Amino acid sequence: FFATAPKVAAMALLLRVTLGAFPNVAAQWQQIISFVAIASMLLGAFAAIGQTNIKRLMAYSSIANIGFALVGLAAHSVEGTQAVLVYLGIYVVMTVGVFACILSMRRNDQTVEDIAELSGLARTNLPMAFALMALMFSLAGIPPLLGFFGKYYVFVAAIQKGLYPLAVIGVLASVVGAYYYLRVVKVMFFDDAREKFQPVRFKAGLVMTVAALLMVFGILPIVLGPFADAALAAAKAFRF
Repeated sequence: FFATAPKVAAMALLLRVTLGAFPNVAAQWQQIISFVAIASMLLGAFAAIGQTNIKRLMAYSSIANIGFALVGLAAHSVEGTQAVLVYLGIYVVMTVGVFACILSMRRNDQTVEDIAELSGLARTNLPMAFALMALMFSLAGIPPLLGFFGKYYVFVAAIQKGLYPLAVIGVLASVVGAYYYLRVVKVMFFDDAREKFQPVRFKAGLVMTVAALLMVFGILPIVLGPFADAALAAAKAFRF
């Protein structure tokens, strides 16, 4: 909750202020938002590469993810605002699911946070490994998982408004970010197994399972369609 709520609240406030209070000076704040988006994407992507603590990795990852959402805001369009809302919704599910996995990394009633502690997780807890793999692949934006469509929405919105450099930088930052997400998957499935974690608590197991399933099956029209339509309806409430 604390990993996602402040960022989502800040983005909601930013949407309200820029689109609600200053729609007539969009040309001025678009430049600022574009700069912040680029800085966030690059800082988050490159700073996370060397992290060995999974919580710190997710902290830098969240900076990059907010940068991706800002790409949609910089577009200053109905489609861009829809993209922001869709991306934030998907981001919340991904992050909550990952932190449910992180909080389940426990030995001797203590939470362990080193990525190396996930070594060989596929041999000791295959369901948790598959859930975390689906979430990591989705965060990396690998199709056809739901995270891919979140990035697709924001980049298409930027391209439609002619923000080609911003979209290109976003794609490159996403490629860099994929490295550290895939590194976690490599550790879980290909490194030598370590001592088992304590049994996963029911609530944490339920959260990570639902989040992972949404990443896989959320692309179905029956799920993604109504969500995207609701985001579009909300976006149309603003003046452009």
